[in-house]
Amino acid sequence: MFVYRKELGYYFATPVAYVVVGLYLLAVSLFLWVIPGTWNVVESGYAQTDGLFQLSPWLLMLLCPALTMRLFAEERVSGTWNLLIAKKVPVWRIVVSKFLAAWTLTAIAILPCVVHFFLVSGIAEPAGNVDGAQFAGSMAGLLLMSLSFTAIGLVAASVTRNQIVAFILGAVTCFILYWILIQDHYESISRGVIDLRDLLFFLSVAAIGIILTIVIIERITRK
Repeated sequence: MFVYRKELGYYFATPVAYVVVGLYLLAVSLFLWVIPGTWNVVESGYAQTDGLFQLSPWLLMLLCPALTMRLFAEERVSGTWNLLIAKKVPVWRIVVSKFLAAWTLTAIAILPCVVHFFLVSGIAEPAGNVDGAQFAGSMAGLLLMSLSFTAIGLVAASVTRNQIVAFILGAVTCFILYWILIQDHYESISRGVIDLRDLLFFLSVAAIGIILTIVIIERITRK
């Protein structure tokens, strides 16, 4: 818990949390209500929140690697990694704590998007004529997908000391895996029905990412 609190505290003690979360929420709001295009609610002529869930995966591909890119690089450069090892904190606990801190901040960014459901519900005719079950399923899909993206970003951060390289590697990997594997499961769960296969898929990707990171970090620590 010490590492988790330290990492989460760092996000809010620096502009990182406010900038990343703020940019995500601002981008979602602009595309849904201001910028003309496919995702604009008013232009679509329908009281629906589909644009939020079509847009968010692309934003999360950037947000999650942006939050994870510094998790190991700064520790190595500043020397605090050696202090953690000297305190005999298990590597698995460090990795899991860093993962949970980054994912917590991602969830904090996603959850306020619930306000768009109420905005759309308010302009619907009749008022409230919006599929709440589908919205809840789509929100669950975003949170589960962010687990996978955070784990992917964590692996990318563990293989390089350069934060920019870690960000690019994480974002590109998220993009590729989204097209190949993740998109189908995300769209399935976004229909409002949480299938056990989709749930296990996202949890498995997160678990594999964490395990790979632990293996990589342990090998680096032994050198």
